[in-house]
Amino acid sequence: MKYVLFYAPAEDVMEKAPLHFPAHQSRIGQFHDRGDLLMVGTFGDPVNQGSMAIFPTREAAEDFVAGDPFVLEGVVRSYEIREWDEVLS
Repeated sequence: MKYVLFYAPAEDVMEKAPLHFPAHQSRIGQFHDRGDLLMVGTFGDPVNQGSMAIFPTREAAEDFVAGDPFVLEGVVRSYEIREWDEVLS
């Protein structure tokens, strides 16, 4: 079982994201380096479609969200964590 985090962008994402991206990217690196973040990326139209990340545990996904500058500073308007039953890797 994996856990997928979906971010829905705020209406003013283009103004806010550049301000908070360095801290967000640093958090991504920290979680990835310790194995708590497997993959992360935006969809083809990130302003309208948002982004997603895949975590090995729900706890890792929740911990990431709890301190992510994109959440804390309103770069994303909402998020959702879903269980994902990976069939093939």
